[in-house]
Amino acid sequence: MRFLVLSALFLGALLPLTLIAQSDVHPCGANDLAKAAQLSGEPEAYLQAVMEEDARLEAFTAQWAMDNSGAERVVYTIPVVFHIIHNNGPENISNAQVEDAVRVLNNDFNKLNIDWPNVPSEFLPLVADVGIEFKLAQRDPQGNCTNGITRTVSTLTNDGTQTMKNLIQWPRNKYLNVWVAASADGAAGYTYRPSSVNNQPTWDGIVVLHTYTGAIGTSSPSRSRTLTHEVGHWINLAHTWGNSNEPELPENCNGDDSVSDTPNTVGWRVCTLAGTSCGSLDNVENYMEYSYCSKMFTEGQKTRMIAALNSSTSQRNQLWTPANLTATGANEQPTLCQAQFAVDKKLVCAGSPISFTDLSFHSVTSRTWSFPGGTPDTSTEENPLITYSQPGIYSASLTVSDGASTLSTTQNALITVMADPGTLPPVVEGFETVAALNGPEWYTTTPAGANGFSIASTAAFSGSRSARVLNSTAMNGISVELLSSTYDMTAADDITISFRWAYARRTASSDDVLSLYISNDCGTNWSLRKIMRGTTTLPTGPLTTGSFVPGDASQWGYTEVSNISATSHISNFRFKFVFESNGGNNLYLDDINISSMPVSVGENEATAVSGLRLLPNPAQSETRIVAFLSAPGNARIDLLDATGRIVMNRDLGTLPAGDVLLPIALNHLERGAYLVRFHHNASSTTARLMLE
Repeated sequence: MRFLVLSALFLGALLPLTLIAQSDVHPCGANDLAKAAQLSGEPEAYLQAVMEEDARLEAFTAQWAMDNSGAERVVYTIPVVFHIIHNNGPENISNAQVEDAVRVLNNDFNKLNIDWPNVPSEFLPLVADVGIEFKLAQRDPQGNCTNGITRTVSTLTNDGTQTMKNLIQWPRNKYLNVWVAASADGAAGYTYRPSSVNNQPTWDGIVVLHTYTGAIGTSSPSRSRTLTHEVGHWINLAHTWGNSNEPELPENCNGDDSVSDTPNTVGWRVCTLAGTSCGSLDNVENYMEYSYCSKMFTEGQKTRMIAALNSSTSQRNQLWTPANLTATGANEQPTLCQAQFAVDKKLVCAGSPISFTDLSFHSVTSRTWSFPGGTPDTSTEENPLITYSQPGIYSASLTVSDGASTLSTTQNALITVMADPGTLPPVVEGFETVAALNGPEWYTTTPAGANGFSIASTAAFSGSRSARVLNSTAMNGISVELLSSTYDMTAADDITISFRWAYARRTASSDDVLSLYISNDCGTNWSLRKIMRGTTTLPTGPLTTGSFVPGDASQWGYTEVSNISATSHISNFRFKFVFESNGGNNLYLDDINISSMPVSVGENEATAVSGLRLLPNPAQSETRIVAFLSAPGNARIDLLDATGRIVMNRDLGTLPAGDVLLPIALNHLERGAYLVRFHHNASSTTARLMLE
């Protein structure tokens, strides 16, 4: 019996919610046809087209099954491309994990999986050798050499929707597109069946979580059949209980998957091999179940899939043709055609290891690495580990051979090594002398095509320059970072980071986010210390529909972050600003100060200065130094501007022990950030001063 439920034509595959490790992953989370119809922009026309194409495909399937009953077995080869969408996280899986995912597919579709003989005896005669072979493409759409794997850096890896898929797609009539990401729109994987994407080629393909891709790396054997399940949907299979995504419902016994040898079932989330949910033994170990113990397709499912591959619906019949296999290089003998490598990180502290990975293809038999300035400086390993002891910018080279030919590649200015120990505090940054944000003081991370932090001269709280993010609706969902270099805080008693910022919402609902993170391991791990949102504390200016530029000092905010514990009193302390766009308006940063109360080694307690304060602060024309001296001694005051230049100094002579109250006139100075250093005998104490 055929029971068509239109609202389930958009099908995703998944393992049972009760058995998966990630609580935010749900079975078939993207199976709402209404959602697909809305995405089309013409819901009624879309639904009508899907219904008509589905009826045509079903008629073709029935006729093809009759005409080809008992026909000689044919192997269908499908070229595949894996698009790794990542933000330099674990979702950037290795080539080996992709290759393993293809291995699992080929085993499952060709009855090569070692567990199929373990199905109940009632189903053993039905276990199908489907005869579909999946091969990574060796030619891209332009005919260039490829390994069938692309890598795109984007925060949309955490989105997993059509927006992410739009980043990159190869023609669906030449390749099966598989997107691997950190999110699959709330599912472990999802796809469209052929009839629902016949007129929507950019929707075609499979999205799968990296943790459900292959059986190695970030995935595992128990999760490796998700892609098999999704490919089944992609070649027109429904779930065993029919065209819904909800198993274990009594009404599922009235449904059907249009396959005669898969018994009617309510569907299973657990592996109950003796299950008889609809009056007969259920095929619980079918790949189109949620039972988490999948082992087989049936002969009826094979017929249905092969029919879909012979149909013109969604151009499935063009994939396996000899002409396309030649165009995609799927049947070519692999030869060396690309020297390529990657690193696990490009910005490190001196002495930190960097892992290099050879990504060259194909058939590499030997390799020679060159790492000028590194230790070791040469290697013949596939994935060498290299350290750099001195700060600087370094290049690396790789030469590979397949025994017959040789290729080389060099990546210049690839590695930036920061000092460890870093700069001693205090530090005042007003961006007046910073040429660019690519080191050595500051670094940025920006997805391709986005606006990141940059130096701007359109607005500043002090001086004439600031760091800015040009934010707009096109930036919605994109995250950019401004990262510091290293600071030596080993002598710190406490750490305070202060900064000025300016921001205005574009609309009342603009919810851009600015966060401050710190790292006590040179940026390997980050801890959140401050967060400000567009709907709460971030705005400093009025609602601005155009491009926001702060008009005066009143449209700048000031904050201090001091919730930084002693675990950060290290030689390679770092911090970063992260701006997450909600499509709102511009953000400006200025006068970033890093200060600490130094602990002087061997300091005589009798000369200690305690309770140093500046009142008022921020100040306008005058401030006062308030301190307590536990012993008499010679004293001096230095006032430093944002560039570290001493703009004022006063020799105070010998001061007696006790309370000190010293006025400082400021009306001859420009507004901005300053440091006040109070020297007393052999020690000195520093305080930050903001002049408005």
